[in-house]
Amino acid sequence: MPDRDEQLATLLNELLDCPELGQPARLESMTKDHPQLAEELRQLWATASLTCDLFSDSSFSSTPGDSPLSAAAKAQEKSPSSRASQPEGDQTTLIYSSRSPSNESGAVDPGEGDSSTAPEHNPSRKSFPFLQLEDSLPWTWGDYELIEEVGRGGMGIVFRARQISLDRRVALKMIRSGELAGPEEIVRFRQEAEAVGRLDHPNIVPLYEIGELRGQPFFSMKFVEGTNLAQLLSHGPLPSRQAAELLLPVCRGMASAHQQGVLHRDLKPSNILLDQEGTPFLSDFGLAKRIGPDKRISLTGTGSIVGTPSYMPPEQAAGRRGKLGPASDIYSLGAILYHILVGHPPFQADSHVDTILLVLEQDPLPPRLLNPQVDPDLELICLKCLQKPSELRYEMAEDLAQDLENFLHSEPISARSSSWRQIIGRLFGETHHAGVLENWGLLWIWHSLVLLVLCVTTNYFHVTGVESRFAYLGWWTLGLGTWAMIFWNLRRRAGPITFVERQIAHVWGASMLASVLLYVVEWQLKLPVLTLSPVLAILGGTAFLVKAAILSGRFYFHATILFATTLAMAQWPQIGLLLFGIICGLAFFIPGLKYYIQAKHTKERGSKPAVADLVQSSL
Repeated sequence: MPDRDEQLATLLNELLDCPELGQPARLESMTKDHPQLAEELRQLWATASLTCDLFSDSSFSSTPGDSPLSAAAKAQEKSPSSRASQPEGDQTTLIYSSRSPSNESGAVDPGEGDSSTAPEHNPSRKSFPFLQLEDSLPWTWGDYELIEEVGRGGMGIVFRARQISLDRRVALKMIRSGELAGPEEIVRFRQEAEAVGRLDHPNIVPLYEIGELRGQPFFSMKFVEGTNLAQLLSHGPLPSRQAAELLLPVCRGMASAHQQGVLHRDLKPSNILLDQEGTPFLSDFGLAKRIGPDKRISLTGTGSIVGTPSYMPPEQAAGRRGKLGPASDIYSLGAILYHILVGHPPFQADSHVDTILLVLEQDPLPPRLLNPQVDPDLELICLKCLQKPSELRYEMAEDLAQDLENFLHSEPISARSSSWRQIIGRLFGETHHAGVLENWGLLWIWHSLVLLVLCVTTNYFHVTGVESRFAYLGWWTLGLGTWAMIFWNLRRRAGPITFVERQIAHVWGASMLASVLLYVVEWQLKLPVLTLSPVLAILGGTAFLVKAAILSGRFYFHATILFATTLAMAQWPQIGLLLFGIICGLAFFIPGLKYYIQAKHTKERGSKPAVADLVQSSL
């Protein structure tokens, strides 16, 4: 065993030393040379490559010279006086990009903001001295007197300061790495300032000034004297009424931001500041994104995972930027409400990767199961926000705010009623697992053709008078068995296999095995061959019924048609297998073509929608 492990380690190191683009080809070569290690090597490579992606220096915002772990640790540091608009977080904000290194860490997509005009990154330039010499504070910097550092994250640093000309207290934010900041950091910083500058709401920290001094961009905001929600919740959950009263103005603030075409994308308790009267203020728009007709910027590339895992919606955790909208922030508001009610977020694990898996695959426990004091209506509001399909959440933040207000006034809430559109959407819409079908699209097309050939040939045997059971049994065993092995090997070559895919594969495998066993049952009961062939349509319909529950409600139509095909096969036994081959083949071909085209479009956009699925299968 030690020799085997040693050999695996050697091969994996050799593989990871290859250039990234050459790794898949090298992997195939290694698995051919070492077939006894092939499966373990594939799994190890998937895990190692994903880990390298998630924890490389270019994947997380960090200061120059930080290791990935130290960068993450620094992002979670707490300051005893963390009371400004960049408070220390309850969790690290994750910035992972599946794009090439040249466009990571918040690079702007072509056509949505050009970073080519940003200052060139020069490692020889020195950062500002006060970023290291904090003991020298207070420090006069232009029109500002920097008094103390009150917060820092992966990219930004915030000082409590005094604006000298107006003699007012402000929070001054600048890039943490100073003059060492690269073009992407500068673009993201300026776009954060621009996003905040668009907003005007009593529950959003107002922007005072945007400027640049000695090549260092900065902006100043209102200084909120008090604490933040994360620190408040460290003492435990809040009563239901107090939770609703606290979150209501936050929802109004987000509704205003959405009306101005701004998504927050990193809502969490530490980004909600509380002044000494308990008034909440939204802060830290560092991951903000424009939406609506005025859309022209994006702070992260297609296929990026940005945000704080415990509070990000599934579509954001999967890196699907194009699917983000107001409902994404509503999910995060629901996660914050969940935290307020039970004392912790809906999903949390030992690592970012494990948390993302929970966000994508699991449903949160009902709050009242963890805290029986939670009001049932407020629990419904919370769980509606946390629906995995975005169309089942509140459509707008204002709708969520209205339900919270209705709750506070003991009036009926909309979360208790469902429109026909919501019911139909819940029944026939895609689930959050449907993305795995992009891995199966082309294979389903081939499966439909194999199934049609198998059924047409069997029907020909029947029409021409072939009565030997062994001919039918042998043909179906050989045909389905061979195709099953080819199918599974092709799927494995395409990448790691997810847990959901294994479930679907078991259902599919069981239906194929049952199809073959029908010939054995006919033989034991001494029935004429193909007497039980209508049962094939029942098996197929049952398999699609399971797929409808796990993947997409549209498969209910496929199941219904296959169940109806059973009656037609019993009515016209001479062409029964031909009917089944055509109907079942189409049931696989149509969705297979749809998801094959969808996968091609995804690949052309350069996004990586199955990032989290790769994580799941590789752990």
